[in-house]
Amino acid sequence: MKSTLFFVPALCLAALTVGSVTAEDAKAKPHPTGYTDTPFLPGDKWRVHDDTRPRPEVITPGATASEAPSDAIVLFGGKDLSEWTTEDGKNPAGWTVKDGYFEIPPKGEGSGTIATKRAFGDMQLHIEWRSPAEVKGDSQGRGNSGIFIMENYELQVLDSYDNKSYADGQASALYGWKPPLVNACRKPGEWQTYDVIFEAPRWDEQGKQVKKAYITVIHNGVVTQNHMEYLGGTGHKKVAQYHQHPDKLRLKLQDHGNPVGFRNIWVRELNLASQD
Repeated sequence: MKSTLFFVPALCLAALTVGSVTAEDAKAKPHPTGYTDTPFLPGDKWRVHDDTRPRPEVITPGATASEAPSDAIVLFGGKDLSEWTTEDGKNPAGWTVKDGYFEIPPKGEGSGTIATKRAFGDMQLHIEWRSPAEVKGDSQGRGNSGIFIMENYELQVLDSYDNKSYADGQASALYGWKPPLVNACRKPGEWQTYDVIFEAPRWDEQGKQVKKAYITVIHNGVVTQNHMEYLGGTGHKKVAQYHQHPDKLRLKLQDHGNPVGFRNIWVRELNLASQD
């Protein structure tokens, strides 16, 4: 009697085990990698979940937000200015390199605006900067520089921490056009980050402009410009205007006479048509 009572539960346990294996086998059935019988997307050549649609390129992201991903072009990695020249492109950049960053030197000591050797259009840009820890000057005379994308479209660099100046000249402003959504500036002497997505303007074969320049800026982790259009090429005390130019141009860093430092600069060229 005792033997029979022991044997029956064992049979039940065996049955349950067989049943669970069957369920796991069912779960292990491969999921489809895509479909060829779904509806076409509106006005597109691809179907919903199209199995023949090209997959995105695989890259390796940086270990931190500051570190360049595998497909980035490193414009400054802490050692030298080999990717930069003077603004006219004729001589090596003369800014001071030290301790993993470079800095605008005093006037006459290799100073002057510098530019990349390479040209860029649509891009993702990461750049870090800091104004001097010792506060000198005020308004636009304090920790002032500028990032000129495609040589024309300025993203303002300024010590805007407790520093009153005009709204469209603040840190991360589109200079002379759009103030930032908020002032996200850190204290003088602290490193700050700009993460930028820039879309280049376009002209057709007849010279008619078909697209304006657009920019998104994240300053110290805070969105300060959200897909904002540029009014045109940046100017001082005048309304910006567009002038036709090549699809790719250099990146420039402005010498405004203040010892602003820069580090960890990299660019990813964006192929926006790859999503088509």
